[in-house]
Amino acid sequence: MTEDYRMVKEGKGAEYWRWTESRWTNPDLDWKQGEVVSAGVDVGSVSTQAVVMVDGKLYAYSNMRTGSDSPESANKAIEWAFEGTGLTLDNLKATVGTGYGRVNVPFATKAITEIACHARGANFMYGPTVRTVLDMGGQDCKAIHCDEKGKVKAFLMNDKCAAGTGRGMEVFADLLGVHINDVGEMSLSVEEEPPPVSSTCVVFAKSEASGLLREGWDKEKVLAAYCSAMAHRIVDLLERIGVEKEFAITGGIAKNPGVVKRLAKELNIEPLPTDMDTQIAGAMGGALFARALYLKKMKKK
Repeated sequence: MTEDYRMVKEGKGAEYWRWTESRWTNPDLDWKQGEVVSAGVDVGSVSTQAVVMVDGKLYAYSNMRTGSDSPESANKAIEWAFEGTGLTLDNLKATVGTGYGRVNVPFATKAITEIACHARGANFMYGPTVRTVLDMGGQDCKAIHCDEKGKVKAFLMNDKCAAGTGRGMEVFADLLGVHINDVGEMSLSVEEEPPPVSSTCVVFAKSEASGLLREGWDKEKVLAAYCSAMAHRIVDLLERIGVEKEFAITGGIAKNPGVVKRLAKELNIEPLPTDMDTQIAGAMGGALFARALYLKKMKKK
């Protein structure tokens, strides 16, 4: 449990909307024995991830909140991923920047769209059978069709501002005083599923939720209504492009079982499982692209 999450649990007023930050290093890999150390940095609207891969294998990653300065967020994320490993930027053969701030990653050798990187990352995370990827990010949702190599064939983005995104969920977590890590499970604890909130705009949905609380709805019921509405809006997006099996979800909202389980029920399709952090898919795809670009460059010499 992080300090931020512990403070919320103890009622000490930490920020309810803040997802738990994390980092990880593979204990079974020695980067010094690898030939190609590559990295991907995904600077998103809400969070930033840095992934380091050694010869195409996941070595380390960090997942942290995006600050007001995109270059600084990228620097902090890669420094945290490097922590305790002995790695420096000089050890990287190539780095790809992706996400909203992809052109602001100061040490990147190339910038690639988050759509391409999430498809490539999902291919690594879930396997080559994946054909539909839903990236549920901080301020938008993307439905992506890809081939067996993780190459994008088609995609659609939502057009409902922050509705159906991580930012919308953050607003509700703050409104209800519930840590965002707990929103999904709490929404599933209702005895009977309530009707979804009707507003498509987060601002109006927030007002609607406040009215429901005044009417006597408990927090669990309000969260269930919003998670249900979010899932339904995502289904609308997926139905426009079509869902091919097999189906995978990336991004922060993939950690919210209240949305994922309702989404699966509406689609009648169970998303593929993974033990990896779904938020690192974009940065992972970036690191894979970086390795491929470096190897291609070496072949030309």
